[in-house]
Amino acid sequence: MHNKNIRVHSDQVMAATYAALERRGVKVADIADIVYKMQNSYNEGLTMEHCIKSVERVLNKREVQHAVLVGIELDELAEKKLLSEPLQSIIEADEGLFGVDETIALGSVFTYGSIAVTTFGHLDKQKIGIIEKLDTKAGHGIHTFLDDLVGSIAACAASRIAHRMRDLEEEGETFADIPPIVLGPQPKPKTEI
Repeated sequence: MHNKNIRVHSDQVMAATYAALERRGVKVADIADIVYKMQNSYNEGLTMEHCIKSVERVLNKREVQHAVLVGIELDELAEKKLLSEPLQSIIEADEGLFGVDETIALGSVFTYGSIAVTTFGHLDKQKIGIIEKLDTKAGHGIHTFLDDLVGSIAACAASRIAHRMRDLEEEGETFADIPPIVLGPQPKPKTEI
């Protein structure tokens, strides 16, 4: 019997998310590189550091963390041939009509608006950066879910930058005027005892 009153602390979920991505060979900088390629020509003064901070902010969302953990777990179970048939073969082959991988990835994209949704669609077709490596099975492993999750995170981070640029334009500024930390996770307030 499971105790439904037990909650997993957000720091533990975040650490597990970063560890899972790293275990699968995906670095924050790999995702940020996609964001930079997507947004650089539209955003004066944008740096890789801005993109890294935006990716980190996206990875701070619990919904994204859950999607990453579920998707990577399914990829790893498929590698170990621990899924029942026919699901094992479907995920292993990354069958074209299997859309659950995109559906899980899309869940978090919706929270970042229509720009994120269209960017995700573009990345799903164009396979930019590490997404191509994961999708083409370069190296070893099953990445049926991971390639879409990386696209989702990149699309969300790019959307955040696009929206922030609009705010900057209205203030007469560019990304050259703001430090990258502004786009990153906000520090947790210290609680006093």
